[in-house]
Amino acid sequence: MIPVYRKAVTGILAATFALAVTGSAVAPALAADPGVTDTEIVLGGTHPYSGPASAYGNIGKGIGAYFSYVNDRGGVNGRKIKYIDKDDGYSPPQAVQIVHQLVEQDKVFAIFDTLGTAVNTAIRPYLNQNGVPHMFVATGASTWGKDYQKFPWTIGWQPDYQAEAALYAQDILQNHPKAKIGVLYQNDDYGEDYNAGLKRGLGKHQEMIVKMASYETTDPNVSSQVSTLKAAGCDTFMIFATPKFAIQSMVAAAQQSWHPTTYLNNVSAAVPFMNAASKAGGPAAVAGVISTIYLKDPANHARYAGDAGMKFYNEIMAKYLPTADKDDGNYLYGVSIGYTMVDVLKRAGKDLTRKKVMDIATNLVEKDNPLAYPGVVIRTSPTFRYPITQMITARWLATDWSPTGLLVDTRSMTMAENK
Repeated sequence: MIPVYRKAVTGILAATFALAVTGSAVAPALAADPGVTDTEIVLGGTHPYSGPASAYGNIGKGIGAYFSYVNDRGGVNGRKIKYIDKDDGYSPPQAVQIVHQLVEQDKVFAIFDTLGTAVNTAIRPYLNQNGVPHMFVATGASTWGKDYQKFPWTIGWQPDYQAEAALYAQDILQNHPKAKIGVLYQNDDYGEDYNAGLKRGLGKHQEMIVKMASYETTDPNVSSQVSTLKAAGCDTFMIFATPKFAIQSMVAAAQQSWHPTTYLNNVSAAVPFMNAASKAGGPAAVAGVISTIYLKDPANHARYAGDAGMKFYNEIMAKYLPTADKDDGNYLYGVSIGYTMVDVLKRAGKDLTRKKVMDIATNLVEKDNPLAYPGVVIRTSPTFRYPITQMITARWLATDWSPTGLLVDTRSMTMAENK
């Protein structure tokens, strides 16, 4: 989720990257699609560089760093990537306005990695009506795959939220069969997707859910919701929240001397978030928390010592984001998803069109993403628009995530939710 500097890699990785990003003279684009010239591909995106989900802004920075790396090595089939990434504040109306501008004024070829379920739900109709590729959105909502016939120009990338929650349910049934579950969730489609997956995973054991408490993104904190779950006698805590509220919930539980078995959704499990919760609530706030992994963990220095993909990532960070915290998995996510986008553009060849890019994105088998967790394959088909379906559960051990068990392919869970 391998390209590296020529003297630092094995031959096979260097060859793979060379195919992805090098090229000499480029023939003029045959189609009239906007955003493509003989020398340039213009991509647009939005990320929350401000607002309640601003921690995710580092994803956009990671993407920008990777595109700079690619451009410094000749671009994609001879074309440089121009990436116009703007702050939407995690606000759907603001994102809609920005995307209209990107398409109509900046003439982008595609919209790439816009972040957030509500944001992408808001911009999806416009992009599909205008035939603009809505590429690899940064959200695991089930709708990106399930509703592909209605919105054929949209595709996700990361694991599906419902499948992730179903995986947590399986872990509970296997290891905590008498659990009394309390759920904290964001009161929108993002949170409801996780709730649906949890219930589906529990099946006939849904009575294990004792209490559910929601929050709004405008709430100052979630301490009262945590108190409600504790008072209900819950001994298992499901956190389906964005980073700000996930950190608050773990800290609040510790401050209230409530120490349940805690499951934390992947999108809020980056190491800086865990460190922030530990600093504010003490080590007990995060001890033993369970989440999932599908990418390599840049903070797990021991596990990935000598790993070529991690070396590649660290070299990019050192050159293009030298003052950033490279242990932040959001940067790594950005580099990894940027790799997939470049892979698709490379496979589309020199005669680049929007239709061709979507055809390739929906017939993808990417086995060599350098930052994917070992064994994870990024795979799609025209009727299966869930690129990543493999995950492994992991437990927080003081400084990083330690994988537990085996890599699980949730494809069957994802297919079940589509029925």
